[in-house]
Amino acid sequence: MTKDRPPVADCENRLLPAEEEHEHSMEQPKLHKVYTRRWVILGIFCLCSMSNAFQWIQYGIISNIIVQYYDTSPLVVNWFSMLYMLCYIPLIFPATWLLDARGLRLVTILGSGMNAVGACLKLASMGRNLIAVAMAAQTISASAQVFILGIPAHLAAVWFGPQEVSTATAIGVFGNQLGIAVGFLLPPVLVPVSEDQEAVQRGLSTMFYGTAAVTTCLFLLVLFVFQDAPPIPPSPAQVAIKLSQSGDRSYVRSIRTLLSNGSFLLLVITYGINAGCFYSLSTLLNQIILHYFPDAEVETGWVGLTIVFAGMVGSVLCGLWLDRTKTFKITTLVVYLLTFAGMMTFTYTLDLDRMWVVFVVAGFLGFFMTGYLPLGFEFAAEITYPEPEGTSSGLLNASAQVFGVAFTLGMGVLVDRGDIRVSLLVLSGGLLLGTLLTALIKSDLRRQAAGHAATLLADGPTNV
Repeated sequence: MTKDRPPVADCENRLLPAEEEHEHSMEQPKLHKVYTRRWVILGIFCLCSMSNAFQWIQYGIISNIIVQYYDTSPLVVNWFSMLYMLCYIPLIFPATWLLDARGLRLVTILGSGMNAVGACLKLASMGRNLIAVAMAAQTISASAQVFILGIPAHLAAVWFGPQEVSTATAIGVFGNQLGIAVGFLLPPVLVPVSEDQEAVQRGLSTMFYGTAAVTTCLFLLVLFVFQDAPPIPPSPAQVAIKLSQSGDRSYVRSIRTLLSNGSFLLLVITYGINAGCFYSLSTLLNQIILHYFPDAEVETGWVGLTIVFAGMVGSVLCGLWLDRTKTFKITTLVVYLLTFAGMMTFTYTLDLDRMWVVFVVAGFLGFFMTGYLPLGFEFAAEITYPEPEGTSSGLLNASAQVFGVAFTLGMGVLVDRGDIRVSLLVLSGGLLLGTLLTALIKSDLRRQAAGHAATLLADGPTNV
């Protein structure tokens, strides 16, 4: 009889479309399924994130050229990067509220649209006296980042099954890292080091027109293809969330719950330190490398590319490892410790006057430093379940921006004075503190526990 059926199954029956109900009429319907289209959604998001991340670093990696072209100071050029961090902090709460209340599609449309507007406005900033226009355009692109950066964990949870959610998060972060990699590689190639400022302007024009075209096409792709969520949840954990939702879910309550979670607060600090170190190192990499290797602008871009490319490999491998082992705490701790070791090695090998050593150490550092980023998102989703993944990852990213601005400003002063080693030791000290705090985080894997419980009432996901 109907009254004897489990309440979860009874509620889920109402979630199934009519065309699914007539199939398998003698069997209990699947409570959760994964859809092949999830890879299309993830791919579109990765491209949007990539184009936005490219715009973050496109000025900083050629800072010496931009300083001369706009006749300004290195600190002003550093602000092209720091705008991304600064804009994120006040806008994170409305952005995560929109993600929680209105879903992926609206937030991704806003992010990709603003990203395209910022890129197009840069076309009007190529005059040598138009640095204010360039700053305004970068501010729009930086604001777009707020609607993009916190999406990977949420998209993975909404679209992907329990055995692939960590990998999907890693791929989502991979898109951002790929954009940074391209940002390290292309600007030094496109924009020459030259006393002929018309040649520099031609290089900037090529870069800006290309970026505007790509971001505009991606906005149209999001507008016409990107979807909010699958018809049926992909995992037992998402089924439980969907069934337990009341018509009104309090965003303020969610924030309060997260901020009262001691383990999550420790993770917010440790994630902020790690990502902030990466942001500041990326922003100042041109100035750091050129201090030891003058006239190595192109090589500096390749060093940045090595850091990020190694991190992309690390991100995917860490995601696959988590999906297989579910060892969130120990994996996060080991990766953090090796990030500290990599930063110390980077600090003490720069003055060996061996560029190949810099490349090797940069690869080791990048593998763990940026490989850590999806680990933080997934660990947060585990210890804060059932709070929205977009809200928890948004708070992690807000912490990263705060630490990124602080580290960049502090390091910028030291780098301008020529104290390169001291500036890198500051980052190393921060990473050591982060390692110790990571050891204090309790491994309370709530999402895993909820998934195991819900599996008792549901069959495994199937591809449709």
